[in-house]
Amino acid sequence: MESSGSGYLSLLKRNKAFRRLWIGNVVSLFGDWFNTIALYSLILQLSGSEFALGAVFITKMLPWAIAAPVAGVIVDRFNRRRIMLAADLLRAVVVLGFLFIDSPGQVYLIYVIIALQVMIGSVFHPAQTSSIPNLTTKEDLLTANTLMAATWSVLLALGAAIGGIAAEYLGLHTVFLIDSATYLVSAWFIYRAVIPQDTDKKPTGSIVRLARSEVLAGWRHIRHKPQIGRIVLAKASWVLGGGACVYMLALLGENISPEHHAASIGILFAARGIGTGIGPVLGRLWFKDREKWPALLGVSVMVSGAFYIMIGFMPWSYLIILPVVVAHAASGLNWVFSTVMLQERTKDAFRGRVFSTDWLIVMSADTVSILAASLVLENHLMDLRQTLIVFASLQLITGFFWLKTVVPRERGYGRKKAFP
Repeated sequence: MESSGSGYLSLLKRNKAFRRLWIGNVVSLFGDWFNTIALYSLILQLSGSEFALGAVFITKMLPWAIAAPVAGVIVDRFNRRRIMLAADLLRAVVVLGFLFIDSPGQVYLIYVIIALQVMIGSVFHPAQTSSIPNLTTKEDLLTANTLMAATWSVLLALGAAIGGIAAEYLGLHTVFLIDSATYLVSAWFIYRAVIPQDTDKKPTGSIVRLARSEVLAGWRHIRHKPQIGRIVLAKASWVLGGGACVYMLALLGENISPEHHAASIGILFAARGIGTGIGPVLGRLWFKDREKWPALLGVSVMVSGAFYIMIGFMPWSYLIILPVVVAHAASGLNWVFSTVMLQERTKDAFRGRVFSTDWLIVMSADTVSILAASLVLENHLMDLRQTLIVFASLQLITGFFWLKTVVPRERGYGRKKAFP
């Protein structure tokens, strides 16, 4: 691969289809992070419970995990552009449901609407990730994925920061209306994009029967291709401890500034976004030798855990922003490099099922991590500082385990080796 790939701006300028997919992603992600900070604020206002907040995080994960296997079949067997278009239009309607929630007795509706939004998104995101290799050359693939990840991070930073301020001063209803509108804009750009796709056969018969057989085929493909199966676990190795740490960022925001908790949470999540943007960009510049990538995946988990442990020993103030940035720079590198490796090692006909499995494992690990942390805090088994240190230490352990078990098995898989 060339030293600069093709350059981010060059890729956007000359690749119209990818540019339209990217612009739609920019708009909808901005709305998503507006929505997310508003939801954290809403649930804290209506319940004041650590477990209730953790349940918001879990509801953003668990339905995704449940829907992921069937989503992979849909992504591999149906037109991905139409899938993404339909998903955006449906989510534009679903998020309007948040406008009608204004009392503690309606808190359960928050979880119902989030679940619907997430299940629709569980089809959209594998379709988007699976489409990128079909829109770019092999030389552009790392550039395209780094750009997508950096975009996610920038929009997390901007959306979280601005969303927190908007929730404080414009009100939650305005935030939810903006989120709905962004899905419509995203749908417009996807509608105008041409996205090629290679599937081995058209769907026939019952979708339920097809889903069952194809989910099993996807799992067999991963099991029989250990070079794919190993990397499918990369993101989960970070999430097992890191999911709880991200959840606790919202609680840290409330502790730093109880009177302006929405803005404070937004600032900390913005720091997270800055970090996840910096990590892949620097990784693309510094680590061009792909033989080192498997080890970097494990090191990134350990670095993230080390900096969250540091936060656990610091005073609760905005000084924790710096270690948050570094911790998530490591997480961003883990995410992008593992994604590129999966894209390169998987045939297009199986790519949707592989990435859906990837999401299934990540969301399941995230759910377990956040559920455990929220129950510990809700039942006062440990305080926030102690819980943060424990789960950050778990990251150190899983990163070390990755280096000792996965990296030796990756030796011999050269940079130019094909993975059909």
